[in-house]
Amino acid sequence: MSWELLIRGATVADGDGGPLRVADVAVDGGRIAAVAPELGADGAGEVLDADGLLLCPGFVDMHAHSALEPFARPALEPKVAQGFTTELLHPDGLAPAPVEPARRDDRRAYLVGLEGAGPQEWGWSSFAEYLDALAATGPATTLVPSVGHGAVRDFVIGSEDRAPDAAELDRMRAAIRDCLDAGARTLSFGMIYLPGLYAATDELELVAQEAARVGAPLVPHVRNEAGGSIEAIEEFVGIAKRTGAPLHLSHLKLVGHAELVEPLLALLDRAAGEVDLTFDQYPYGAGSTILTALLPAWALAGGAAKVLARVSDDDTRARIVNDCEAGLPGWENLYVACGPERIFIAQAGAPRADAVGRTLAEIADERRCHPMVAALDLLRDCDLDVAMVDHYATEEVVRALFSHPLGLVGSDGIYGAHPHPRLYGTAARVLGRYALRERLISVEAAVARLSGRAADRIGLHDRGRVREGLRADLVLLDPGAFVDTATYEQPCQTPPGVVRVLVGGEAVVRDGATTGARPGGVVRTSLIPT
Repeated sequence: MSWELLIRGATVADGDGGPLRVADVAVDGGRIAAVAPELGADGAGEVLDADGLLLCPGFVDMHAHSALEPFARPALEPKVAQGFTTELLHPDGLAPAPVEPARRDDRRAYLVGLEGAGPQEWGWSSFAEYLDALAATGPATTLVPSVGHGAVRDFVIGSEDRAPDAAELDRMRAAIRDCLDAGARTLSFGMIYLPGLYAATDELELVAQEAARVGAPLVPHVRNEAGGSIEAIEEFVGIAKRTGAPLHLSHLKLVGHAELVEPLLALLDRAAGEVDLTFDQYPYGAGSTILTALLPAWALAGGAAKVLARVSDDDTRARIVNDCEAGLPGWENLYVACGPERIFIAQAGAPRADAVGRTLAEIADERRCHPMVAALDLLRDCDLDVAMVDHYATEEVVRALFSHPLGLVGSDGIYGAHPHPRLYGTAARVLGRYALRERLISVEAAVARLSGRAADRIGLHDRGRVREGLRADLVLLDPGAFVDTATYEQPCQTPPGVVRVLVGGEAVVRDGATTGARPGGVVRTSLIPT
């Protein structure tokens, strides 16, 4: 037999959670050609000695903010350098499409802190047109689209705080079907983001019926991840139960409120007996999102232009500061939950780039103002292009949630000048630190979370395992060296110990260095039966 690549003597984690075993793995034509204890090397184009190395299926990022980054950096180095070969896009109900041409600038202004700006001109309106443009960038990873409920809501009724009428609901459901037909594989929700936060439960249930028809998971960022987290998760468990849709909770966490760990774990156990349930988690006690997430819901109504007007108006600013200090019923108040001394600026546009890496408290002290006034000044001065890292939980809480067996892995990595370390370190922290070093879970279980189970969750049965005939998305690493090195102070650090990463059989990482190869693409196969 002749193969393009023969990996000899690797310790193989199969992606199913089965026991580690030593085997040779042959790759040819973008596929895994053979897996056996000893394969002859005659005729192999390249023979790679993998004695003592760990061979895994390519990792799947279940929460990726890479919807617009390929237009600037299609090689997606922070992702491939840690072993991610497939990424699930458009979380939190947010997406660049579908979008009304008249609202493109507003959508772009709202998304820039999470997804970047994308191309200078958005030449798309429909979801299919956007996916065509995304595929044309030639990304290094395989990008898997989701339909964002918030994007669809904005497309149909704009960003106002109101319920859709019957005709508008029909249009929303039709738009979701169009996105599913174009290749979307989940329906995501962002219940703290504009305009999804204005949706009532009955609206969510009606649109969820479209996902349920084709078995697409509901993927919500729930309304409250702090003191109201139990009720917020129960809302979507009920929706999944009534519609029959699978449920995958985005970035499971507790913002403060460590006393809710046990009730939350008990809720997961109970709900798993009622619905098809999974969740993803990033292994850190800090989040990262746009700075407008600090604002109360009323201040976000109407879209980016109106938000910018509010943060520039003295009377409205005073009301926002008062609401942040006093709180509002049912509102997840991140300003109070985290505190200004634990909110760091991760991205700020001109002319306030000097704010990056500093806390709101530090900026407020320097400017001799209230910390929320400092936040409003940043939003005003940067035309809303500001992102933050917010520290909200202890490592003990993170590990308690991580120990639950329903968990998968999502980086939630947001590109920027001073990003959260999860952009570079998530996979290495899960496998290298939590499994290989600390044995919080087994290596086999960690690899299955990162690969086979995740691929199954989004219906990609051609990858996720080291098995003959499957796509050759593979990660070969040194288990003694592979660990996260990205920190909050120095976040742009790729993990050591990555020997080779293959996407469709082509090397995107070789001996720890990214190659610049871009063999990925965009999944366009529809879940809707033909």
